[in-house]
Amino acid sequence: MRLRVVRRAPGASGAPIGGGDLHPVLERVYAARGVRSAADLDTSLARLLPVGTLEGIPAAVDLLLQHRTPGRVLIIGDFDADGATSSALMVRALRSFGFAAVDFLVPNRFQFGYGLTPGIVSLAAARAPTLIVTVDNGISSNAGVAAARARGIDVLITDHHLPGALLPDANVIVNPNLGGSRFGSRALAGVGVAFYVMAALARRLEEAGLPATPGAAQLLDLVALGTIADVVPLDANNRVLVAQGLKRIRAGRCVAGIRALLAIAGRPAHDLTASDLAFGVAPRLNAAGRIDDMTIGIQCLLADDLATAEPLAARLDELNRERRSIEARMQQVALGAVRCLADPGPGALHRSGVCLFDESWHQGVVGLVASRVKDRLRRPVIAFAIADRASLRGSARSVAGIHIRDVLDSIATRHPDLIERFGGHAMAAGLSLERAKLDPFARAFDEEVARWTAGAPAADTIETDGELAPAEIALDTAQALRAGGPWGQAFPEPCFDGLFSIRSARVIAERHVKMWVEVPASGRAFDAIAFNHLEEGAQFVPPAGVAQLVYRLEVNEYQGERRLQLLIEHVLPAAR
Repeated sequence: MRLRVVRRAPGASGAPIGGGDLHPVLERVYAARGVRSAADLDTSLARLLPVGTLEGIPAAVDLLLQHRTPGRVLIIGDFDADGATSSALMVRALRSFGFAAVDFLVPNRFQFGYGLTPGIVSLAAARAPTLIVTVDNGISSNAGVAAARARGIDVLITDHHLPGALLPDANVIVNPNLGGSRFGSRALAGVGVAFYVMAALARRLEEAGLPATPGAAQLLDLVALGTIADVVPLDANNRVLVAQGLKRIRAGRCVAGIRALLAIAGRPAHDLTASDLAFGVAPRLNAAGRIDDMTIGIQCLLADDLATAEPLAARLDELNRERRSIEARMQQVALGAVRCLADPGPGALHRSGVCLFDESWHQGVVGLVASRVKDRLRRPVIAFAIADRASLRGSARSVAGIHIRDVLDSIATRHPDLIERFGGHAMAAGLSLERAKLDPFARAFDEEVARWTAGAPAADTIETDGELAPAEIALDTAQALRAGGPWGQAFPEPCFDGLFSIRSARVIAERHVKMWVEVPASGRAFDAIAFNHLEEGAQFVPPAGVAQLVYRLEVNEYQGERRLQLLIEHVLPAAR
């Protein structure tokens, strides 16, 4: 596939966004993301959407208070980082708010699957809860909710996933993506929904003369981590939540588990960015749910001191190394199977949506494989693993403009016999189906994605913030962009493109390419690196003459000295 660069629209001209105080490159970047004034950059808590505007909140607080002293509350979480932070947040808050009995349960995904299933309810019943609270799951758990209610257990669902046609019969549901919701953001992660419920509960307790300690704002470190890890859009409300959480972590006011995970990842807390959480902390936390049991991750986030948190963080680091090894093997198999999709020859298989399956694949890692292959093919990918003798579980990852959960919904409507269960977001989803139906499902998936992409922008485009003048490729620009975050989904970290001569290049650790690049006729040369640029055993062959590089500006700190480094995302032949 020949990739081509397109540049983001620069945004409307007018008065300076920051009143002339912003770095000019950062100001251009903001304008291209729809920022029109300094008020749009305000991430103070005063800009947070009011807690009471999220539907279901008052009823959720009423239900929780009914179980504060006489009841037993059991939190049922999901097995990813969003679910782990949601669970830890709920447990920490409810215990500090004087609830008599609070515990959590995250069943093994390989045994029980996703959501509040009847099997999980049976497991939970052994703890005799009077109230089950789901976090980051539950909106599609109709059978599980019915099983809990039949046992006399109340159910509060807090979730952010898209609902199906029929809602579960829970006592209360809090979900900004319910039909008809007027809440100002549909982008909250599961931990964001949990935070809103706990913030409302804290307010109600304070109004009753029972101050909630800690206050809800002290939970924002967990909110930032879960929001970034779940790759939800960073709309204005999520930017406030993440910015405030990052501020707390930088100041050292975060849970011991986050401190321990940052330390083991080699990420200094005082200079933390959203990408440090995304690439340093989240993978280690997610590894527990992918390889073992997310209970370890939640226990790490619940630890009250480093002495307790550090051994748990070390175990998470071990699991992450194991996950990376498994993923690398699976990725090689997957990429080998789909190389023909990128082959321009007449025998190429042209698919709009790609399904992959191998009997040896690990259920917990197929989502990561789907993500890596999606990045290579630049089209939606579903990777499947064996769930049991007769069924498969798949993880889907999508590209901008193709809502993967809606794609699955359309397939379920057109072919009601194909999918057993599904759920998810715009960019990621999960599903189960009979093994015998994989081939017809793959054809239906390809056809449905093709319908979505008809007339849509080509998948071979790379969007950038344009070209920088040689003088703008500088450390002060990199520092301004770093401080200008948080960056993330739907508010992407700035990247640029331009023509460079590659003066030298060497491969390090078999996959990364270290380069020295120069802007032609400028006399300015820069240190650059392209991480994970090569497949195993491949050689780096730079384009003849000048190359078109797509890159980000990075502040590289070594032995107390800060230097500019270009992080290369794509090395392309110069456009003719």
